Amino acid sequence: MSVRALVACFALALAAAPAGTAPGLAQGTQDAAPPRGDTIANAADTTGAASADTTGGAGAAQPEESCVSCHRSLDSERFSAPAKAFHNDIHASKGFGCVACHGGDDKDSGFGAMDPAKGFIGIPSRRDIPELCGRCHSDAQFMKRFNPSLRVDQVAEYRTSVHGRRLAAGDTLVATCADCHHIHSIRPPSDPKSNVYPVHVSQTCGRCHADADYMKPYGIPTDQLQKYEKSVHWATLSQKGDLSAPTCNDCHGSHGATPPGVSSVVNVCGQCHAVQAGRFEASFHSEIFSMIGAPGCVTCHGNHEIHAPTDAFLGVGDSAVCGRCHTADSKGAQVATGERSLIDSLADRMQVADSILGRAADAGMEVSQAQANLGNARNALIQARAAIHSFSVDSVRAKIDPGLEVADQSATRGRDALQELQVRRLGLAVSAALILLVIVMLVLKIHRAGRPTRPGEGKQRGNGGEGSHGR
Repeated sequence: MSVRALVACFALALAAAPAGTAPGLAQGTQDAAPPRGDTIANAADTTGAASADTTGGAGAAQPEESCVSCHRSLDSERFSAPAKAFHNDIHASKGFGCVACHGGDDKDSGFGAMDPAKGFIGIPSRRDIPELCGRCHSDAQFMKRFNPSLRVDQVAEYRTSVHGRRLAAGDTLVATCADCHHIHSIRPPSDPKSNVYPVHVSQTCGRCHADADYMKPYGIPTDQLQKYEKSVHWATLSQKGDLSAPTCNDCHGSHGATPPGVSSVVNVCGQCHAVQAGRFEASFHSEIFSMIGAPGCVTCHGNHEIHAPTDAFLGVGDSAVCGRCHTADSKGAQVATGERSLIDSLADRMQVADSILGRAADAGMEVSQAQANLGNARNALIQARAAIHSFSVDSVRAKIDPGLEVADQSATRGRDALQELQVRRLGLAVSAALILLVIVMLVLKIHRAGRPTRPGEGKQRGNGGEGSHGR
């Protein structure tokens, strides 16, 4: 039997091993530890040289790693696909080969390459995967040789996560490193093809969390992905291309993923919305929400299906969120309607000022400074909308009043410009009329002065006068 046939037989034996059901990785039965440290570094050096498409001094191509050459030629897609995909893996680009994770001897082209005595573990068990990845990724000194900026506390964080704690308790259905980062085609998070590139994170999490059958044993909702894709966060991320917009891991964590507790929701949202979070924490609502067990931001804005807030949220109308708790005649409703009235007043006056200045600018009047000043009113409106999280009319008024002053001044400058425009137009019309009149008079004068006298016209006029007088 050929070496390739022996390897194929062994591969089929691995295929018959028990498999886990979590997406992305089969479960093996081997417990031997793979190499680490300098052993892996040496493997990276030799494997990288062997697998590179370079030529030696004699012009012959260097042979690729025996694991890859054999697996790539197998008929079973299950065993050939990983070898083909690994070419684009970040680890391959750094010079690591199969033995870095699976152990064994890549220089042995025979069955000895998979000798357990040489550290071969085959398919690692799901429970061992975090520790397997952590043999390199938790070693600061080792990782500095390849990516000094990469954090080395991922495994420690993973152990604190819901996934990590359940895995330690024996639940092999939970996500491990391989489920999120893939297996043989791992790419850095900055790569648009990576499973953990910001635009793809929700789909990566959704492979488990949106699968109702898979999540059934846990009794948690599976509509998070569906709701998230209706949110302003997803629209900002996917449509506007703003990679800073939050996705699953920004709120729940990545390696330390866990549901935010009631008391931590404001802190989570406050990572981006710091001003609003600070206002809320200082308000009496924060204390009340804590007493009744209501999560801060989520109570009004929701969690996964967060829509872009508008001024209509404030008050007790049909679209208002305040009315969910406060009746129309309550003190809370009075505060909400008072805040809404202030915000509407500034928004309305800004609109008036902007319209007047726009008309003046279109007419060619110089109002650029007033238009720039109106930006201060917009800033005041933004600050006022953040101040509503204080649930204090006075706090909102303190932001609105300066904005109203600026808006009124800008509108006045626009009106003055339009009035000046009318004066200019009137002056121009009068000037044009006078000039036209002068031109007409000059034309008439020139016409008369230049008209020729007919022969005998003057004498006849004189004779005619005399004859007439004599008669």
